[in-house]
Amino acid sequence: MTLQPRPTAGDTSWFTHDRFGLFVHWGLYALPARHEWVQSFEKMDAQTYNRYFRHFDPDLYDPHAWAAAAADAGMKYFVVTTKHHEGFCLWDTKYTDFKAPNTPAGRDLLTPMVEAFREQGLRVGFYHSLLDWHHPDYTTDERHPMRDNAAFTAEDSRRDLQNYTQYLHNQTEELLTQFGPIDILWYDFSVAASDRYPGKGRDEWQSKKLLELVRSLQPQVIVNDRLQIPQDVRTPEQYQPRGWVKINGEPVVWEACQTFSGSWGYHRDEDSWKSLDMLVKMLIDTVSKGGNLLLNVGPTGRGEFDERALERLKGIGVWMKRHSRSIYGCTQAPGDVRAPQDCRYTYNPQTQRLYLHLFSWPFGAIHLDGMAERVEYAQLLNDASEIPIVRQEVEYQGDHGFMSEARSEDLLVLKLPTRPPDPTVPVIELFLKEGSF
Repeated sequence: MTLQPRPTAGDTSWFTHDRFGLFVHWGLYALPARHEWVQSFEKMDAQTYNRYFRHFDPDLYDPHAWAAAAADAGMKYFVVTTKHHEGFCLWDTKYTDFKAPNTPAGRDLLTPMVEAFREQGLRVGFYHSLLDWHHPDYTTDERHPMRDNAAFTAEDSRRDLQNYTQYLHNQTEELLTQFGPIDILWYDFSVAASDRYPGKGRDEWQSKKLLELVRSLQPQVIVNDRLQIPQDVRTPEQYQPRGWVKINGEPVVWEACQTFSGSWGYHRDEDSWKSLDMLVKMLIDTVSKGGNLLLNVGPTGRGEFDERALERLKGIGVWMKRHSRSIYGCTQAPGDVRAPQDCRYTYNPQTQRLYLHLFSWPFGAIHLDGMAERVEYAQLLNDASEIPIVRQEVEYQGDHGFMSEARSEDLLVLKLPTRPPDPTVPVIELFLKEGSF
């Protein structure tokens, strides 16, 4: 049997089918181009950081190009930072002047983005930071840029965090009433207490009240786990879990969020970019463990996707064109199925097909334990060319004549060509006999 998470309040039926999404981190931090946390890392005060607000002018911004790149890569949904920790808002919110229409951009940048992605058939998600280093009533904590500024922190007694919390709720209401149906609401994140400062968590965010608001406005929306009240999806960040994510022993809906490099926002000089091969394997590995992959792009200050990101998205799209049915609608293989070394299985319970992804190509044959009576037919997924099935006994011809190697009754042997068929990750599609699982 395949694992099945319990139903949640939001609608995850489409989410666990589509499996692959685009994360977009875009804000003023694209201008310094040295990490989205640059304001905190470099302890910039508001006046210094405001220079990016005065010069933010993404004149090459074309959301249709963004959406086309995502769709061509095989992505089915996107999540964009409506507001990151810096407090800057991409839409024409009525609750602050710190927004895109008041920069040289002079316009709402979120609405045309939502429209462009919907035109490409992608579902819409909003990331919204719980932190806000710009709001006048947001108090100091260990992540705040002014955490070491005595004059700033001395004013905390005059700040009313409840005013900020109301602002947070007000903006959530805007996002859920002005842009049509929203599929994902991705909050981020809570701050732990330190010796110097109190933390901020579900009590400070009034998470229970906030979630009641969200469900009253859009009951179907998927909400992540970062309000410190479990909701629809768990979100491990920048690492690959060893197996299906479980809470108290129960499998849950989960999504790995990953970057192309070491930064979420545009980082001009960051050079730890993942290869195409690694990215495709991350997608496969995630789905093989019952999860989704949300892969991030940080657009430039002029509003374009980095060429390095475009190159990799194009490469992923080439692979997905011929291999997407090993991703969409797929999940972890049933529990008694074990993939060979350097391989991953994904499984589509609707079509009763098992997909063997070969991370390294073996010579001559591959051996599948426990599959001898389960597989009816095998083919390479990229071109539907048959992979011959050899059962029970395999014969080898060498310089000294024939020799045979006995096989167990449960072992299935697939005869492989010497050279792999695809430069990234080859996939063998296994057609299962009825009732195999």
